[in-house]
Amino acid sequence: MRIVFCGTADFAVPSLRALADAHDVLAVVTQPDRPGSRGQPAARPVGGAAERRRLRVLRPERIRAPESVETILALRPDALVVAAYGQIIPAALLDGPRFGGVNVHGSLLPRWRGASPVAAAILAGDERTGVSIMRMDVGLDTGPVYATRAIDIASTDTTPMLAERLAEHGAAVLLQVLEGLVAGTAVAVAQDNTLASHAPRLARQDGVVEWDAVSAVDVDRRVRALQPWPGVTAALGGQRVRILVGTPGEAAPLGAVPGDVVAVEREDVAVATVQCVYRIAAVQPPGGRPMSAAAYLRGRRQRL
Repeated sequence: MRIVFCGTADFAVPSLRALADAHDVLAVVTQPDRPGSRGQPAARPVGGAAERRRLRVLRPERIRAPESVETILALRPDALVVAAYGQIIPAALLDGPRFGGVNVHGSLLPRWRGASPVAAAILAGDERTGVSIMRMDVGLDTGPVYATRAIDIASTDTTPMLAERLAEHGAAVLLQVLEGLVAGTAVAVAQDNTLASHAPRLARQDGVVEWDAVSAVDVDRRVRALQPWPGVTAALGGQRVRILVGTPGEAAPLGAVPGDVVAVEREDVAVATVQCVYRIAAVQPPGGRPMSAAAYLRGRRQRL
């Protein structure tokens, strides 16, 4: 099959590799390079993977622009395959190829439509999630679904860990769907909109923790879900630090107030929340390097 692939983030790379091995990838459309740290371009995983495969790479500022649509349709693809691209695909591109647009989405649709489905599943405490291969329409992840595959969410899963597993499953199911499209056996089933939930784009404020407003389970879910961005910050030792690793713990001692440090055990620090304690294993202070929570507190006491 002749395919134009649209993707940007790490989640999309396994799908691109699978397509390049099994189909004719005419071009790879990815987000333009952006400034990163120290003025160097930020990493664009799909662009790098495509270049290593010597595939043609297009980086339009706006895929909706008429010239972008014209360039892509001129390649005469059989399908437009999309995974973690980051821009809305216009109807003209979905209507042009004979098999339309096929999307690899990191949730079991209609649950967690939107920009951050993997993080949303962890934040909600879901025990299972999965991937959906969808025929795209102009709505936000509202198109009919060809196939899904479910996987369990481990209690230790972070967003990068879970997304990596989902991406591999997504690539495998994508190939099965494309085979079905060629054979004429693939059937897309409409989503039940009454069951839909939404996973909006993450914001920096999502990672701001106030100890008197959260339980230990809430903190744990945020620390795991909001990696690598925006991360979780909370007050500790008189300033806000980024919490890198931790686990929910037992009930707080009688009389403990949320935010109190109730124990320091080896390199962990236990902080009271509105329900139970949260055991912080590693933090990163402003402008500092990652370190154990206990080492951070020892350093704060020495400076006071």
